[in-house]
Amino acid sequence: MKKRIATTLTLALAAATLAGCTAGSAAGTSQNSVNGENMSQTEQVKAPKYVFLFIGDGMSYPQIQSTSDYLGALKDDDYWQAEPSLDDNQGAKLDGPEYLNFMNFESVGSAVTYDSNSFCPDSASTATSISTGHKTYSGTINMDETGTTPYETIAEQLKDQKDWEIGVITSVNLNHATPAAFYAHQASRSNYYEIGQELVNSDFDYFAGGGLLSPTGKNEDQANLYDLAKEAGYTVAMTHEEAEAVGADTEKAILVDEDLADGDAMAYELDRTEDMWSLADYVEKGIEVLDNDKGFFMMCEGGKIDWACHANDAGSSIHDTVALADAVQVAIDFAKDHADETLILVTGDHETGGLTIGFAGTDYDTYLNLLESQKISYAKFDSDYVAKYKENKTSFDDVMADVTQLFGLKTSGEEGDKLVLTDYELSQLKTAYEKSINEADTGMDEQQEYVLYGTYEPLTVTITHIINNKSGVSFSSYSHTGLPVAVLAQGVGSDVFDGYYDNTEIYNKLADMLSIA
Repeated sequence: MKKRIATTLTLALAAATLAGCTAGSAAGTSQNSVNGENMSQTEQVKAPKYVFLFIGDGMSYPQIQSTSDYLGALKDDDYWQAEPSLDDNQGAKLDGPEYLNFMNFESVGSAVTYDSNSFCPDSASTATSISTGHKTYSGTINMDETGTTPYETIAEQLKDQKDWEIGVITSVNLNHATPAAFYAHQASRSNYYEIGQELVNSDFDYFAGGGLLSPTGKNEDQANLYDLAKEAGYTVAMTHEEAEAVGADTEKAILVDEDLADGDAMAYELDRTEDMWSLADYVEKGIEVLDNDKGFFMMCEGGKIDWACHANDAGSSIHDTVALADAVQVAIDFAKDHADETLILVTGDHETGGLTIGFAGTDYDTYLNLLESQKISYAKFDSDYVAKYKENKTSFDDVMADVTQLFGLKTSGEEGDKLVLTDYELSQLKTAYEKSINEADTGMDEQQEYVLYGTYEPLTVTITHIINNKSGVSFSSYSHTGLPVAVLAQGVGSDVFDGYYDNTEIYNKLADMLSIA
């Protein structure tokens, strides 16, 4: 399978094609006159037979826009060289962002994300809202606040009531909170083994992505979940070759990525090589497995957008947002042949990190093209480099040689080179180096250290903070925030997703459209 970054740069054309194809079935005003009576769009529109729901975990407007602006920055070389400012308007004109394919969708809504105990919710509760239409506590999957009453999910209802085939895809673990919210019912999202048992018993048709957490239970003495899956009739594919063999004649399949990385999840898009499968590849394979005359529902999560933003790694977040857009493109291409039968939704469960485009140190300027200098995710830098630095007590100068190669940051360079570290930045980096490699006392209290480093490797998070800030972007948190998320829709019935509403309405609108009782 080939890397798909280039796909996303063909953005507006593909989305416009789909918009043209679907105009006859889904476009128009929200009220239409039929025999002299007003009929709502949800009553008149033909229900879709194929539903794609893409969830960017941790993806709100900042993640989408920073990715769009980054792609725009890469094409505007003249602008970045001219460096126009508020005091000098004679530089080259900025062409603007490069729109992601789903940014061109015909319907645009916003969903509020609070849950039963916080305006800064978690993935379990917000995914529960999307999949069932119910609020619950953070950390709870498809159960009420007492942890005793389960909620049926849209995927389960479509399977039971319409005999649709169901697919669940994620770049993180298959029994992580967001994918679990479409098949599991647990008072705690940490009940990984029990969630895995529910996956096996779901009878859903296609699972793909990262590996299962705790496959033999907390004490590693229970029946292996993969063996249970095979006993339940699943074809379990753990290699590229085995995944390629899965097809339309495969009854039920679980595809675990061959190249698992941090946390047994798929690799960050920034670290993925040409020979590794992408999120888009798993969507393409999923369509092959699920396609049938009755209909299918596919949920695909870009889970590592969230992980990157927790770690304040803007570069990795941007590349994984591109990976999600590449996966959406597969659905767009499918819809070209099923224009009057397909609905594509793209949303997020919550925002992560408090990402913003703008930084105090760059005033009104941004230099997002500097993020192109980052060649590796924070996680891979930790595992492949920092671990060895600690073992070998590598000198700061030798560490800086790697930092320059992998992130572009340098201690000296030509005048005007924005990747050259200032004295302040170099001091920050040296302090973080001593903390990470030599476990030195920084002289800071616990709160000061947390604000600087969170729970992450001090050296690594300081590197990403510096390159983020030099680029003109910044984070306010290592956790989730209370921002609303975008709901972007294309295809049959898409216009019902216009507006500003609670995230539970995503389920309600789908259930109403699909006649789910």
